[in-house]
Amino acid sequence: MAASPQEGNTAVVTRAEVSKSTIGLRSERGPILLSVMLATGLVAMDSTIIATAVPSVVADLGGYSQFPWLFSIYLLTQAVTVPLYGKFADAVGRRPVMFLGIIVFLIGSLLCAAAWSMPSLIIARAVQGIGAGAVLPMSITIIGDIYSVEERAKVQGYLASVWGAAAVLGPSLGGVFSEYLSWRWIFLINLPLGAIALWVLVRKFEERVARTKHTIDFLGAVLLTGGCSLLILGLLEGGESWAWRSGISAAIFAVAALLLTVFAFVERSAAEPVLPLWVFRRRVLVGGNLAGLVVGAVMIGMSSFIPNYAQGVLGTGPVMAGFVLASLSIGWPLAAAVAGHLYVRIGFRDTALMGGTLVIVGCAWAATLGEDSSLLTVAGACFVVGAGLGLMNSPVLVAVQSVVGWDRRGVVTGANMFFRSMGSAVGAALFGAISNATITSRFDDAPATLDGLPEPSEATRTALGGDFDEGSAVGMFVRGALYDATHHVLVAVACIAVLAVVFVSLIPRRTTELTFD
Repeated sequence: MAASPQEGNTAVVTRAEVSKSTIGLRSERGPILLSVMLATGLVAMDSTIIATAVPSVVADLGGYSQFPWLFSIYLLTQAVTVPLYGKFADAVGRRPVMFLGIIVFLIGSLLCAAAWSMPSLIIARAVQGIGAGAVLPMSITIIGDIYSVEERAKVQGYLASVWGAAAVLGPSLGGVFSEYLSWRWIFLINLPLGAIALWVLVRKFEERVARTKHTIDFLGAVLLTGGCSLLILGLLEGGESWAWRSGISAAIFAVAALLLTVFAFVERSAAEPVLPLWVFRRRVLVGGNLAGLVVGAVMIGMSSFIPNYAQGVLGTGPVMAGFVLASLSIGWPLAAAVAGHLYVRIGFRDTALMGGTLVIVGCAWAATLGEDSSLLTVAGACFVVGAGLGLMNSPVLVAVQSVVGWDRRGVVTGANMFFRSMGSAVGAALFGAISNATITSRFDDAPATLDGLPEPSEATRTALGGDFDEGSAVGMFVRGALYDATHHVLVAVACIAVLAVVFVSLIPRRTTELTFD
């Protein structure tokens, strides 16, 4: 039978649970929920604010071909640290892990603001990702600890409001800072928000932890990090730094596969594996984690390339591009709030299937956008995608949490966040490779009569920076190349979205607590 929280090696009791008999559970959970919402807002703001600032960053620092690394390195370091944080949370409690995550995230934000080149900014984003790897999964795990499945329907609405506020404020601030101040302010804005989150957590969130000795699976963590890092490296740099069919490319993917294979064998014998293999043997966990993979890929594909499309192809400014992207982020929390009520009535799987269908419709709509589409049309497609993701992600995550006891909740939440982050990381690398390959191909076939054509790696920076007359032959050619690159990416996103329905279908209609040998 599944171990109960009291039967695990570590017992964590929140102050809310300690005080239940004397002052009431509901009155104590309010401050804890507030602190979780503030911490979630920290990551939510960063995820929406960076997307609209990428064009300005590229125009300032150069290196358009490297810009996917701003997303991939952040998501990669976040992904590979999430399983470790999940284990730490089950061992030492949620509170210290959340503290560590916020502090590291703020240090990374400060380093990002001080970046002087694209490589330095990429390194700083890696530090940010290490901190973010704790914040979101710990927030979700804490909610799973103190609220029942039925109560989470209402709490999902509260958490959705955080993403809704970040959806409006984030892109707007990103556009305003980029256009009127400096893109560096998009990172500095994290500092006061993070300070507030830390202050509330220190004052309001307490827990009693019965600590016992635990074994940290460092070998597994190293193998997982190495294998995933090489996979992302091969996808991002293939076709750019070396040919896809070159020996270097083959060697990188081969070593990545070897490390991940060895990782699987190590996890079978590890005393406390960083990513236990039983998460791959239970239908509800397999379906939920694979669905998370699609959510991450679709989200990063839309948020990374829609701003470039709006500015480089449609000719809008950063502020308007931010409002267009905000429609995606607004659709997500609104649908998540509805999903919280739907899955109580019709079940996790059917609610998620409705969301997956909406994702397919929205992505197919986005793939039909043309060179002269209106901003309203773009915003409409983004809103539908966001609504589908919100309707799918919430029930999947709650379903995963609901089938295990407290002592495994940190692990399954971390695993789901890992797959979602890996979907974003691999997606950013894959879509970046498609974009770079398309632009390079278009420039290789450029008419010989075009004078002053920039290098392919600098073409988009030139377009976003307005360094040419849009009506000129060169301007029209660059604009067309950027459109083709975005179109190919959005077609790939639509193809991946189809997998969402397939993976959600793996989740049983009825979920019960799992048993473990």
